[in-house]
Amino acid sequence: MGAILKKYLKGDAVLWVVFVGLCLISAVEMFSASSTLAFKAANHTAPMLKHVAFLVFGAFIAFIVHLIPSKFIRFGSYLLMLLSIVTLVVVQFKGETTNDAARWLSIGGFQFQPSELGKLSLIVVASDLISRIKNSSVIEDKIFIWLMILSAIVCGLILKENFSTAALLFGVIWIMMFIANISWKKLSVVIVVLLSTAIVGYLALSIFPTEKPPKVFERAYTWKNRIDRFVLEKDDNTNKYVFTDENLQVQNGRIAIARGGFIGLMPGNSIQRDFLSQAYSDFIYAIIIEELGMVGGIIVIMLYMVLLFRAGSIAKKSKTVFPAILVMGLTLMIVLQAFINMAVSTSLIPVTGQPLPMISRGGTSILTTSIYFGILLGITRQINDDKQKEADELEVVILEDDEEEFT
Repeated sequence: MGAILKKYLKGDAVLWVVFVGLCLISAVEMFSASSTLAFKAANHTAPMLKHVAFLVFGAFIAFIVHLIPSKFIRFGSYLLMLLSIVTLVVVQFKGETTNDAARWLSIGGFQFQPSELGKLSLIVVASDLISRIKNSSVIEDKIFIWLMILSAIVCGLILKENFSTAALLFGVIWIMMFIANISWKKLSVVIVVLLSTAIVGYLALSIFPTEKPPKVFERAYTWKNRIDRFVLEKDDNTNKYVFTDENLQVQNGRIAIARGGFIGLMPGNSIQRDFLSQAYSDFIYAIIIEELGMVGGIIVIMLYMVLLFRAGSIAKKSKTVFPAILVMGLTLMIVLQAFINMAVSTSLIPVTGQPLPMISRGGTSILTTSIYFGILLGITRQINDDKQKEADELEVVILEDDEEEFT
């Protein structure tokens, strides 16, 4: 059995352990967290079985992708970006609405989120462009301009319906440029411009009336209201104990965490799952703590932290820039998204709607994150293959030298 796994499951063993660990936690916790969906379904096991099917299919995709050479992924990312831009435009007009945002596109009965394609393609394309910088300020300037243009297009199309995803994606691109030692002056200008725009936008939303805002700005007012409620609660502790229609999710999430204690209520015994409408997505980390306690919550955090530190180690081993930057970009997207989700569940930041990667319910998210893992594993497979090839060549040279000495 071990020989078979070693033959076919190539790449870094630690990454495989993290991937499988997240899938197992997802399967166990989704059994409990999807109770509200089970009650509505004709077949109570259907939501759970559908989620497990996505996890299995995601594992299959990760396996296939990890066998694909990075040069094909590098080239294919530009085609994927073109497709993602087209679908991001189409979803603005024909998208299916969820939580007051048109985020889903249905083609042939299959629903998917174009923003997930945009995230993947932009990270890979950015890695390719950054890898083309050859210690030349002229080339760096051109690459930086292209990065800003592509980021503005993709993040701008995502921004209207999903501010948190657009902000997260651009943040990852910015960190990738920082890691690649792109001029600090350029990166500082980007930060100043974005912060200035955000402050002006927030003030503008505070001045103009919100009774009948233009449809294009509806999501902006939603985010402003979330921030205002979050700040108001921090300033006035009495608001923490008041239930309203706006904070129902947050309050039930807090109760779930408080019930968890050290070891939790054990899987399947959650109480708040029946009161949290998004227990299986935005607030699944609260359900994890309720059922697995602080111990389970720390284990989940450690899985993502192991992934992050392992990615740093893999990036150091890479002999070229492209795989090193790509590994960090994909890993940062997974880990930062995970920490945002956990911060929302624990009331550290306002509600964002970001799922917990590989754990929250969501077909497109699971399959896309599986592709991330597949690419990471593929890069480690190539690193291992190159090392083995070098070792074999060195062994041949040593044998030839020994033969010459013998003769």
